[in-house]
Amino acid sequence: MARAALTISSKNYSSWSLRGWLLARFAGLEFDERMVPPDDADARKELLLLSPSILVPCLTHDGIKVWDTLAIAEYLNEVKPEAGLLPADRAARAHCRAICGEMHSGFSSLRSALPMNLKRHFPKHKIWVKAAADIERIVTIWRECLARYGGPYLFGKLGTADAMYAPVATRFLTYDVALDAECSAYCRRIMALPEMAEWIAAAKAEPDEIDELDAEF
Repeated sequence: MARAALTISSKNYSSWSLRGWLLARFAGLEFDERMVPPDDADARKELLLLSPSILVPCLTHDGIKVWDTLAIAEYLNEVKPEAGLLPADRAARAHCRAICGEMHSGFSSLRSALPMNLKRHFPKHKIWVKAAADIERIVTIWRECLARYGGPYLFGKLGTADAMYAPVATRFLTYDVALDAECSAYCRRIMALPEMAEWIAAAKAEPDEIDELDAEF
């Protein structure tokens, strides 16, 4: 059987690549990385939010190709059920799917105003009103999940929801977003994951930069 492969783009800028990569790592799936260079015209449009996410991430496994991050999450939950990417309890599983769907389809103001950029730090960055509303909704989700399921991750055990929201944790640090103690602690737990350390080290080693995403807004 051919080894699984995950197609991703820039580790510095591509939040969707990070989500798919974390899902595969959390599932315990062994895979090869296939990189789409960020100077690829279609990849560039995707990173600049000028086209839908059609290139990355894309998982190839056992002769099956799965794209779209939520589809990858569901597929991995089927083939690696022992990893527990989704909660075992039906009500918690429905809740998890709902907040993951919210991240997947929403928060457009946050995405455009605070693009993922692991190489930079913008102290005292001005947060515009629409992005602030997205931030407030995200921290509300985090507080509710941590309170309901007892932490240390959103549904207790590390899983799909944490992979979906991990790029937000990086954005909050990059743009110096003020958080309460509970949400700040959750961010630190995510950033302390060995998978995140590995990804960030690779991101910082990338030679390519995209000027539009490397400027202070």
